[in-house]
Amino acid sequence: MTKDVIALTRRMPDPLTVLAGLLSGGPDKLVETLGEDAVVRLCDEEGRPLVSVEAPLLVQVAGEAERLLGATAPAVPFWWTEARATTGVEEAERLAGTFAARLIALAGGSAWPPEAARSVAVVKTDGVSVAPTPAAAQPAIDALTDKVAVVIQDRPVVAMTAWLSDAFRATAEAELGLQIVTSPGTTLSPAVRNSLTGWPSRWVVQDERDGYYDGLSGAVLRWQNGMFAPVEAADATADDPRTPVAASFKEFADTGERQLAISFRTVHPADDRLVLGGALEAVWRELTGNPPAGWGTAEPANLPWSLRQLTDVAHDRSPAPTWVVVVGSPDRPGLATVRISRTTGGVEEDVTLAFGYGAGEEPPVDALPRVAEILATRHHLQSMLIQIRKARRDLAVPPRFEGPGVPVAFVLGAEEVREMPGDRARRTPLSEPPVQLGPKTRPALYYPLPGDPSDLSGWQDFERLMRHLKGA
Repeated sequence: MTKDVIALTRRMPDPLTVLAGLLSGGPDKLVETLGEDAVVRLCDEEGRPLVSVEAPLLVQVAGEAERLLGATAPAVPFWWTEARATTGVEEAERLAGTFAARLIALAGGSAWPPEAARSVAVVKTDGVSVAPTPAAAQPAIDALTDKVAVVIQDRPVVAMTAWLSDAFRATAEAELGLQIVTSPGTTLSPAVRNSLTGWPSRWVVQDERDGYYDGLSGAVLRWQNGMFAPVEAADATADDPRTPVAASFKEFADTGERQLAISFRTVHPADDRLVLGGALEAVWRELTGNPPAGWGTAEPANLPWSLRQLTDVAHDRSPAPTWVVVVGSPDRPGLATVRISRTTGGVEEDVTLAFGYGAGEEPPVDALPRVAEILATRHHLQSMLIQIRKARRDLAVPPRFEGPGVPVAFVLGAEEVREMPGDRARRTPLSEPPVQLGPKTRPALYYPLPGDPSDLSGWQDFERLMRHLKGA
């Protein structure tokens, strides 16, 4: 597998510091750059990469090293420099560790994992060769077939790093799936979980009892026909192609922790004066009392929260869509992914947001109608779904069954209510009538769902409501 080594330094690794790190393989080691010089690679004698090093990233958001690595970083701002050693080459792993050790020696700070960066001595790599292209052409990809690209991760949290984001983009363009293989102790960032939605992309967890299983569904997997795919149960039939579920996946214990999950879409008229991110900030302030702490186009989120900077990035990338991750402060775990795109209807913001609460904390359900009204009256809300999940406070996704969220409210924007024929939007099969938000002449509607968050009855109410609104 590729081995990640990360240097967390107090000072920016200047060109001489980076050069000293690159000489970890000796002065005769081949060096090349790619991605507009954003990645530097140490190569073998045939030009194939041993170690890929990304440009240092200035992190100005507290708590990101702790969230993603479980490591203590220097005080913000600090520099985050990643090195990835190529699959199955021990010397490459030592090269990455020596590179990080040299950066720390010259720029101060620490490394993750700590044991990787213990020596600054030159690593002998004479005669070492690595995987041929195309597997080695993409720094994040460990194996490539005609169906999927496989990424093997050894980090405590698989995050949507720049490496992994590039892998998602490359596989999508090649019409391939992306399969992420991890050890059983690894978790996913919600940003990665939300991106593993299309077959045959999946999270593959190594397991002592069942070999491999899907970390999100529990299905036992085997490598077959060029990818990890579910195995059939012994009693499976053509009409009932059931798959066994890994025993490890079913080991769920309710700790009392909860997540408040909110997904919503806003559609703004296209305007040069449009400022993006305001809807998300409004929700964050209402539910936590503070704005988001930081954001970025990958993890770690490295930039302090700024509506203007977010808008500028989206504007510069338009008409191509923009994807960003937004995080909260360590004392109130919160994470959102935002996809901004230009459509015929205007500028859309699709937001998936979650906040974590401990066993003694209650999600602020009473504030939700106010949140919905702010979005409906000030931010062109199209729709919103609110759920409560039995899930971890830190928002990390474990390879265990956590259960689906239970809907507690659905909101329909004013424009969608106006376009619905007759009074269908106001007369529903639910026991409670919808609450009008905003002006009576053009209201949005808030549908409280009476399902108990401790069971799944809320989904029945939600499905009845959706069928009714669609005229089914």
